[in-house]
Amino acid sequence: MNERIWDKFLTERDKAVFAAGGFGAHAGFGKRPALLVIDVNWAFCGERPEPILESIKRWRTSCGEESWVALEYIKSLIEAARAKGLPVIYTTAERRADNWDAGSWRWKSTRGEEASGSVHGDIDGNEIVTIIAPGPRDIVIKKQKPSGFFGTNLASYLTLLGCDSVIVVGTTTSGCVRATVVDAFSLNYRVTLAEEGCFDRSEASHAVSLCDMHAKYADVVSTAEILSYIDQLAVDLFDLPTGSSRPATPVREAAE
Repeated sequence: MNERIWDKFLTERDKAVFAAGGFGAHAGFGKRPALLVIDVNWAFCGERPEPILESIKRWRTSCGEESWVALEYIKSLIEAARAKGLPVIYTTAERRADNWDAGSWRWKSTRGEEASGSVHGDIDGNEIVTIIAPGPRDIVIKKQKPSGFFGTNLASYLTLLGCDSVIVVGTTTSGCVRATVVDAFSLNYRVTLAEEGCFDRSEASHAVSLCDMHAKYADVVSTAEILSYIDQLAVDLFDLPTGSSRPATPVREAAE
C-alpha cells in the first residue's frame, strides 16, 4: 500500500483501529460532479508566494508558499472541468467594511479585529486569486462561516444542476474544506478531494484532516486520478449559466 501523507502522524494503534473498523473504503466518483473551489483568495494565499511567517505578517490567515503550489493543481482541475462543461463553484468570504459581522471569528484569534478578509490596503482579501479567477459561466458563493453550505444557496444550486457528487479543492483543509466536505457528505453527495489541491497553514492539521475525511466522509485521491475521471465524462452534461455578455471586470495580477 502506498504511503499516505498522514501516515507519519498516526500511531500503530491508530492504523490498526482504522483497519479493524473498516474505515477508508473507496466510495467512488459520482456521475454528475461539480467542482467546489473553497476560499482560494488573497487572504489565504497572500499576494505572492513566500514563506508563511513572512506572508502572515500582512495576511494573518495566509497559508504561505504551500497555497501557491496547490494553485497549479487547482488550476488544472478548473480547466479540465470547464472543458467538459462541469459546474465550477467558488466560495469566498463576505464581510462588512467595519468587520462587525465577523462575529464568532473574533473569539479565537488575538488578531481577530483585523479585517484580513476585507479591504487590505488596495487589495480585497476576499477576491479569488487571479490565476484561477471565476469565468463567466462559473458560480461564486459568498459565505461568512466555514462550510460552503451554511447560510448559502450552494445546496439549492447543486439541486438545480442535478449534481450527485462534488470534487473539492481549496483551503483550509482543517477548516472550511473539512466543514464543506462534512456537510456535503451529510447531504448524501459523493465527495472526492484532490490531495494536492488542498492546503492549510498547519502541516499536521492538513495531513490529519485529510486522514479523517478519507476515513469517514470522502475519497482523498491524487489530482491525476481526478483528471483521468473527468476526461472520461461526456461533454455538456449540465445546463450551466450562459454567462454575461458584458466585459469581464479586470482582475488583479499577482505581485512578482
